[in-house]
Amino acid sequence: MAEVTMGLRERKKLQTASRIWRVAVTLFLERGFDEVSVQEIADAAEVSKMTVFNYFGSKEDLVFRPVEDHFGDAARAVRERRPEESPLEAVRRQLLEMVEARDPAVGLNGDPIARQVRELVMRTPVLMERAFLAAQKGTRDLAGLLAEETGDVMAATVAAAMLSAARNAVIEEHHRRIDAGESVDAVAADAPERAGRAFALVEHGLGDYARPA
Repeated sequence: MAEVTMGLRERKKLQTASRIWRVAVTLFLERGFDEVSVQEIADAAEVSKMTVFNYFGSKEDLVFRPVEDHFGDAARAVRERRPEESPLEAVRRQLLEMVEARDPAVGLNGDPIARQVRELVMRTPVLMERAFLAAQKGTRDLAGLLAEETGDVMAATVAAAMLSAARNAVIEEHHRRIDAGESVDAVAADAPERAGRAFALVEHGLGDYARPA
């Protein structure tokens, strides 16, 4: 009986958090992030201001909490990689697995609200700064992990930056094409080819890339 009660309690918490998030995002999209107060979000969601902060530690968290963990995906892929895998192979495999699952975290999201939230972030300086810092932390965490394994901090920093850049380039291409009107399935269909090209630049080095003929 206690386990059932706990399950119901947890579901209610998730429902409350989801309602607050939806209300906040709707208001942000209608009026702009800077123009909406936490009190207005609380009133619209029919909860107290304290409840909003209990679920989301800050106003910015109302936008980022559902997705911020994904900034650490590349480091997670390397940390949890298969015994025979290189870091590059692990990051590429994880990306393609997320493509196969149509994971919104890699840009494969046809939900108009989710795509509008991304646009909101891009046009709101405080949110852009938060996104930049979170992405930088993900790359630093990856570099730290590689440095622990190899003992070469400089090379690990370069490798982490290149792996992150390749991954992000593929994801940005997903966003660009879907924003242009292509379907999620169409964009996902040739993601392996795009990922192959992006990670090949990392695997083989820049070398003659863009050298004048």
